[in-house]
Amino acid sequence: MPDLTAPPPPLAFLVAESEPPDARARRRDSVGRSSGETYAALLARLAPEATVTRITPADAEAAPLTAAAIASHDAVFLTGSPLHLYEESPACDRIIRFMRAVFAAGVPSFGSCAGLQVAVVAAGGRVRAMGERREAGFARRIAPTAAGRSHPLLRGRPPAYDAPAIHTDEVADLPAGATLLATNGETRVQAAEIRHGGGVFWGVQYHPELPLDEVAAALERQADDLVAHDLARDRGEVEAQAALVRALGDAPGRRDLAWRLGLDREVTDPARRTLELRNFIDLLVRPRRANRRG
Repeated sequence: MPDLTAPPPPLAFLVAESEPPDARARRRDSVGRSSGETYAALLARLAPEATVTRITPADAEAAPLTAAAIASHDAVFLTGSPLHLYEESPACDRIIRFMRAVFAAGVPSFGSCAGLQVAVVAAGGRVRAMGERREAGFARRIAPTAAGRSHPLLRGRPPAYDAPAIHTDEVADLPAGATLLATNGETRVQAAEIRHGGGVFWGVQYHPELPLDEVAAALERQADDLVAHDLARDRGEVEAQAALVRALGDAPGRRDLAWRLGLDREVTDPARRTLELRNFIDLLVRPRRANRRG
């Protein structure tokens, strides 16, 4: 019998960073943090009692984790990445093998942007390039599906909402065992649950983990692509838009900036912006830990 009087051990989170080393370096030059470091900092605020370990399973020198090592964690988080999951590359192969091991270990997992795409491919689905389309800065008018309206991942979201997003790839086909939870007019798969092997994954195409200064920096890093796809006439326009986003992040109560950007509290309020991650921890990870302890 477990000793139910003993204090529970802290939650153990594993942050899997799928950015290759050069992309991590560019991101650190831009905002001072890799995608995994951004995740780790947010998780430390959402679950202060948790231990957070960051790994880089897409790297060539990364040693594969054993099933027991993965299973010793309460949750796995997959970050965004510039990897294109429809291309054959050693880095893509490594991160997909890692995600298959996570599914096999039965540890709840969460991913945003490329993190969703990794889970889709690992479970047998398909990812594709968006072609001329882009979601740059924010995904607009995301709407939960009928299944999403009752799903705990999106609990508390309104019938339509915006979220930080910047991506050039998207999910083409969800795998068997997946449920579409949210969509919009630009990207069909905005949120999904995937059940595969012994695991369950909740993921979103957008970025609930990103503060607004990092959204601004992402726009600046991808300025040339945005100009090439006619979302701006030149880099100066992208930089001006990024400056508005950064200013709103510095002063989220400025209604004038929110109005100019067409945003509401679903984005400007950090508690609302990070809702999916909070729901994952509070409605999936913590109850699972309690059931195991009992």
